[in-house]
Amino acid sequence: MATKAILTALPLLALLSACATGPKEPTALTPEAKAYVKNLGLAGVEMKAAESFSGQQVVEILGQITNKGDRHLKTVEVMCVFYDPSGQVVARERVAIVREKTGGLKPGDTKPFRLPFDTLPASWNQAAPGLVIAAIVFG
Repeated sequence: MATKAILTALPLLALLSACATGPKEPTALTPEAKAYVKNLGLAGVEMKAAESFSGQQVVEILGQITNKGDRHLKTVEVMCVFYDPSGQVVARERVAIVREKTGGLKPGDTKPFRLPFDTLPASWNQAAPGLVIAAIVFG
């Protein structure tokens, strides 16, 4: 399976606030979580495309998240927003980058994440999605 880098970095600033437009998600970012977002950092974020065995394109967002704060996190979810060439939203997916079942994220720890997407619309502009913290569950 051949893999090629499409884009090598996503701006960290995309993590600084919850999405201001669009439909509300089942759990909103609490005021406590909004205040804690400044303690989360991303590094080594890149986007890659690969072809599956069935010939379907799979786009992956890879990177690491660091908890620079003093609280244990059970879960961190991000909203990935994909755009078309004219800047219109064509897809939104909310995914966990930290999970309780894998130990969460302790203060000072860094963990890798991998977000695969295999159902992006053809109208997607092939650019990196916007990433916005959608939920934080404290431990």
